[in-house]
Amino acid sequence: MPSRNTFKHALAAKIPQIGLWSTLPDPYVSELLAGAGFDWMLLDAEHTPGDPTTMLRQLQAVQAERERPTSAVVRPPWNDPVLIKQYLDIGAQTLLLPFVQNRAEAEAAVAATRYPPNGIRGMGGTVRATRFGRDTKYVAEASSEICVLVQVETVEALEHLEDIANVDGVDGVFIGPGDLSASMGVAGQVNHPTVRAAIDRAIARILACGKAPGILMNDEPRAQELLDLGALFVAVANDQLLLRKSADDIAARFKQRGAPAAPASAPAPATY
Repeated sequence: MPSRNTFKHALAAKIPQIGLWSTLPDPYVSELLAGAGFDWMLLDAEHTPGDPTTMLRQLQAVQAERERPTSAVVRPPWNDPVLIKQYLDIGAQTLLLPFVQNRAEAEAAVAATRYPPNGIRGMGGTVRATRFGRDTKYVAEASSEICVLVQVETVEALEHLEDIANVDGVDGVFIGPGDLSASMGVAGQVNHPTVRAAIDRAIARILACGKAPGILMNDEPRAQELLDLGALFVAVANDQLLLRKSADDIAARFKQRGAPAAPASAPAPATY
């Protein structure tokens, strides 16, 4: 049978899940980060050069961590049934599907994760998700462990938020703060008062629908605020930003100290 999706069951139990957003599409990086102790890790294929082959290696790397396991959440490049089929077949159990604007698109997302007659997912009996055909119960039981997260990231999507969240089979609704800020005319200003207020209201509205709200927020105090408001899956850091900031900071510290003074007289060159 399909392996238990601890992330999905934690959301259903309203247990907050703290995550790391990973945009470095390399299995070596994924394996390193998987042992950090986060509840979940977003493996991104929307804004990275990754593809299903790369993602397969990343999933294998994350699943190799046994001491401090984390749940992999895969974001395909688009809410597309062909892409969804590919990522499910390689073993993804939780998908975050970008740019869902209305109820019909949310319904299409769910349908792409379900086998007929409940959806349109194609049958692939010997795929990795079925342990290459060894798991004879997978087809019948897969939907109970597949977690569907849809991403709302525009003013238009917020106008249809309840319609989206109330779709049967949607487990959680992720608020995309960056794209939402752009849609609201303040691109990149995720802490703009108007954006903050819209996010706060969206979390309450999603909770009122009985679904799990989620978000990415690199600002730690603000991330805690959103958790206090009831957000249930919150990514609190981004691997690329962590690496860039650490590299920039240590370079700047040494550069600010200045270059060492030249010696009074250079030693004579060695001769052999």
